[in-house]
Amino acid sequence: MSRQNPKVGFVSLGCPKALVDSERILTQLRVEGYDIVPTYDDADVVVVNTCGFIDAAVEESLDAIGEALAENGKVIVTGCLGAKADVIRQAHPDVLSISGPQDYTSVMNAVHAQLPPKHDPFLDLVPPQGLKLTPKHYAYLKISEGCNHRCSFCIIPSMRGDLVSRPVDQVLQEAEKLVKGGVRELLVISQDTSAYGVDMKYAEREWRGKSYRTRMTELCEGLAELKVWTRLHYVYPYPHVDEVVPLMAEGKLLPYLDIPFQHASPRILKLMKRPGAVDKVLARVKKWRAICPELTIRSTFIVGFPGETEEEFEELLDFLREAQLDRVGAFAYSPVEGAKANDLPDPVPDEIKEERLERFMEVQAEISSVRLGEKIGRRITVLVDSVDADGAVARSAADAPEIDGVVHVDNGQKLRPGQFAEVEVINADQHDLFARLPG
Repeated sequence: MSRQNPKVGFVSLGCPKALVDSERILTQLRVEGYDIVPTYDDADVVVVNTCGFIDAAVEESLDAIGEALAENGKVIVTGCLGAKADVIRQAHPDVLSISGPQDYTSVMNAVHAQLPPKHDPFLDLVPPQGLKLTPKHYAYLKISEGCNHRCSFCIIPSMRGDLVSRPVDQVLQEAEKLVKGGVRELLVISQDTSAYGVDMKYAEREWRGKSYRTRMTELCEGLAELKVWTRLHYVYPYPHVDEVVPLMAEGKLLPYLDIPFQHASPRILKLMKRPGAVDKVLARVKKWRAICPELTIRSTFIVGFPGETEEEFEELLDFLREAQLDRVGAFAYSPVEGAKANDLPDPVPDEIKEERLERFMEVQAEISSVRLGEKIGRRITVLVDSVDADGAVARSAADAPEIDGVVHVDNGQKLRPGQFAEVEVINADQHDLFARLPG
């Protein structure tokens, strides 16, 4: 039954949105009969899906392209850095093809040019949910491409374009296929989940005999029908976010919001071209928690933005202490080629940026320790990610994969990945919980 299929190696870099792009390309490759191989030596050609958001990501992508060229010699480049083809060509003139994000057709055309497909529909079987780069029990569900915001530190719209939402019935159909394929947690992603459907004027579509608007709240109501964990990422704090918090309180969605606040100083937020009503944000956070006490709020922040004074940085720390956010990520500002923020006056020296980042994380570590410590003695539901001789590693409703903490279950050797379990929390640190199966 063996036969020689053309073989493709694949390198996927960047955020979950890029990961979904990789999954779509991989699925199409398998549909057309290509084998996906894990080593450069076995591959006839290598596809590198790049990231280009910040300088470190650009360097990582260029390094990955260089490694693939050195190890294999035949490399097709796609993804966000592909929008800057001159940067890639200057560093690596021998790549076969360069295309931007979401340009699946160009990637496939480049693969076809190098390796004509040998498809056999009786042997090349692809599951209905497509190929995934995540474990079987969770998957990213991308609901839109692009973004209508013009944040001064961000170049994503220049790479991925303005907001283009997927019709709600298509999203719900994909989610349904994923759940039928064994997915137990759906992670909803986009550049701006709150803006979902605005470009379509919230057009109505039908799914399972019921009408849904292409809008975040209605999408969430539909996803709740699938009876699995649904987690919202990249949610801007628009007023209609208030509509989904009651769904969380009712158990229809995970009580989890990933909201990129970025800063707390009104002047710095204005320079970032971000919403700046910090007092209103704090009031809404308190309101959300009153409706849904179990709510976990995750956010990201930038310290050392051009012009940031010590007083404005202290405003940010005060916001942290007042908001008591559960999960927080932060990074020191670094210039991104093409970003408007590069032209702002009074850049913060690198040593001050790093010192502020360290102080920021110290404050948040204290907050996280207290909030996690409050869970000691409680019983919680977790989703198991992996199991070995030391026990199980799982996640609670408060933990998104890769970016948040985990729950270590020390007597969970008999659990299975993808299984839900009830555990009792016995300890906590700044990031993780430690638990045992009761009984």
